[in-house]
Amino acid sequence: MIHRWSIARRLFLANLLIVVSFIAIVGTAAYVDARDRTYDEAGRRMEGVAASIAANPLVLQAAATPDPSALLQPYAKDVTSAAHIDFITIMAPDRTRWTHPRDEELGRPYIGSIDEALRGHTYTEVTAGTLGPSVRTIVPVKDAAGTVKALVAAGVTVRSVDVAFTGRLPVLLAVGIALLVGGSLASWLLGRYLRRVTRGWGPEQLAQLFTYYESVLHSVREGLILIDARKRVVMYNDQAAELLGLADTGSNDPTRPPSLADLPLDSELRALFDSGRTTKDEMVLTGSRVLVVNQGPARGPESPVARGKVPVYGTVATLRDRTEIEALGNELQTMRTLSDALRAQTHEHANRLHTMVSLLELGRTGEALDFATRDLALSQQLTDDMVSSIDEPVVGALVMGKVAEAHERGVQLDVSTLGSGAAPGIAVQDLVTILGNLLDNAIDAAADAPPPRRVVLTLEADDEGLDIAVNDSGAPIDPGDSEKIFRHGFSTKPAGAGGRGIGLALVRQAVQRLGGTLATNGRRGAKFEVFLPAAVSAEKEHKQ
Repeated sequence: MIHRWSIARRLFLANLLIVVSFIAIVGTAAYVDARDRTYDEAGRRMEGVAASIAANPLVLQAAATPDPSALLQPYAKDVTSAAHIDFITIMAPDRTRWTHPRDEELGRPYIGSIDEALRGHTYTEVTAGTLGPSVRTIVPVKDAAGTVKALVAAGVTVRSVDVAFTGRLPVLLAVGIALLVGGSLASWLLGRYLRRVTRGWGPEQLAQLFTYYESVLHSVREGLILIDARKRVVMYNDQAAELLGLADTGSNDPTRPPSLADLPLDSELRALFDSGRTTKDEMVLTGSRVLVVNQGPARGPESPVARGKVPVYGTVATLRDRTEIEALGNELQTMRTLSDALRAQTHEHANRLHTMVSLLELGRTGEALDFATRDLALSQQLTDDMVSSIDEPVVGALVMGKVAEAHERGVQLDVSTLGSGAAPGIAVQDLVTILGNLLDNAIDAAADAPPPRRVVLTLEADDEGLDIAVNDSGAPIDPGDSEKIFRHGFSTKPAGAGGRGIGLALVRQAVQRLGGTLATNGRRGAKFEVFLPAAVSAEKEHKQ
């Protein structure tokens, strides 16, 4: 049954047992100490009475007479009554009693130890006599030469001492009850707090629950990071460590979790975590990844003290890697571009075919043949130029699609190449990302500008790498926005234009991942210059 008890109940019982044990031990010690103190006080009091009697000259005078009891017995009874003690026994050095509360005991030997008193020392003891157990002090009576002539014993029975001691017991009991009540109340309050924070679960249930949570934490494919209200990273799982580039899972010291400033996070991601704002499927670009972040508050149970108030312990963020999805999206966008280009060419060729059919119907066969020959030569020349200038077929297809798209939108796209148009060691997916987004932005900018609408693409490849330059006739870049345009979410387009603010951010991410450089300039229109080094080490590719 005990394994089903909650932590609060177990702690309450354990604390109550500790309090009871403590009270028992302390109470026993206090009882013994109080009893010993009472006996010591009785002994000191008897010592004072016996010393006063021994100093009375009457005792020496009576000791020199044939019948000392005649003088000392009345005197002893008077002092016994006045001092509120049980007995005063004055005796000879041979133990013969001269005084006693009971007359029949006169002349009989004293019961008790007198050796120390015979040697001239005062002695206190607890021993049983004719009146029962008593606390007594024996003082020697000496003459002028220092010879012991008599002994004086003053005492009170243990029963009388216990009566005085019993008067102190209520105080000890009151202290014990106060400790018991206080300890029980503290145990109850602590148990109530633990019952609230642990929701009434026992340690076995909590251990099982934590095992499940830890298994889930490390088995999910999404990254999970927990941040407390003081912006300290309490925990993160293996996937989060991989996505964020962290060395270990969790914290080496759970009592001192690292702060956000201590982790090597990208500035945009750190700002998002630090803000603690609620996000849903927000895309964040890091140095080499595209992450989708969901973030929300970590709320606890409703406070029983302040009804309706739910404590917030921090934030919980989940991370999903969309780098590969974005790469596939870029490839899909390239295919869409080629598809749109083919559709535009199909439409244009249909118009030309109608023109040739009309010329044939009018009987102008020569003109129709000449028109078809010139159209075929123009199309073949464009294809030959792309194939001969750009060795990479995917890049060539992309550029041809962009040329057709630009032509359909009334923009002239000029392509100039020097070398092969591609550099060894650069993945074609990265080239598609960089060229596709730069050309899309340039065509958009040129299409919105007054005539002449023109975009110039320059590709120059050599052994060192690939230089890419894209210049458009649109509006120039504001110097104040030269850095902002590469931030995710920033766009010069109207707020209603969906899907904006990611193209240039992806370009910068790809350039940084490849170890290249990206710059903007141009007084007339916008010009973007990219340099991608040809050699990429295997170690760097592995890290990517």
